[in-house]
Amino acid sequence: MSPRIAIVTTVEMPVPDADEELLLPLMPEAELVSWDDPSVDWARYDVTLLRSTWNYTEHLEEFLAWAERVSQVSRLMNPVETIRWNTDKRYLDDLMKQGFATVPTVFVAPGQAADARALDGHVVVKPSVGAGSSGAKMFRDDPVRASAHLASLHEDGRTAMIQPYLSAVDTAGETALIYVGGEFSHAVRKAAILSQGMSWSTGLYADEKVVATEATQAERMLADRIVATLPGLAYARVDLLPTDEGPVVLELELTEPSLFLALGEGAPERAAKAFRAL
Repeated sequence: MSPRIAIVTTVEMPVPDADEELLLPLMPEAELVSWDDPSVDWARYDVTLLRSTWNYTEHLEEFLAWAERVSQVSRLMNPVETIRWNTDKRYLDDLMKQGFATVPTVFVAPGQAADARALDGHVVVKPSVGAGSSGAKMFRDDPVRASAHLASLHEDGRTAMIQPYLSAVDTAGETALIYVGGEFSHAVRKAAILSQGMSWSTGLYADEKVVATEATQAERMLADRIVATLPGLAYARVDLLPTDEGPVVLELELTEPSLFLALGEGAPERAAKAFRAL
């Protein structure tokens, strides 16, 4: 008998997202359910597969408590330990300490003051817990406004992160490498968002312009090395930015990333096969 699989979204998503529309016909044993629907009996499912749970950033403690409970009665993928680590971008410090090239990042917790020099120049200030560019703002030679945004994040109880804006993204874009079942599947190129203005058609994440691409050898080497260090996961997405010295990690998405399955030849079938084998 095939395992029963929950593909997990949120009650705030009125329709399946693009990935889910492709996966559901390929996974007849799966059904779409919401993490924040209190009527769901998670013990009914052999596998609980996190997908479009994009409102978790506003309910992090509740979401992590839910993930812990579900992991006791169903196989949660990705695992709760991974989710707990990956939902706060302070994991970038861990990656840096492991020797991986990352975007230089200064984390400033509530009650801490940022070094004024960190806010000089062309910078991005955003919360360490966030998705879909929510709460991220770019500042060019405007430390006063950058400091005000940092203060507003602190007022909300959020740890802020400060990063230099790597302007090569404006022309080259951001590369996302997608892995399913630990194996590379495909890559996409995402256009810059912060420098171009953002729109929010769903209210949960910023709209993105995304196209299929071929990852460079340097991008594959960096992403492959990172994925090789991870425990057995259903999926991973490694988001990279270009620099003169080579690609650097912007984000490592292990919780609820869009996998852009429509942009990889055979990607929906590869993902469905990997997920059905969990």
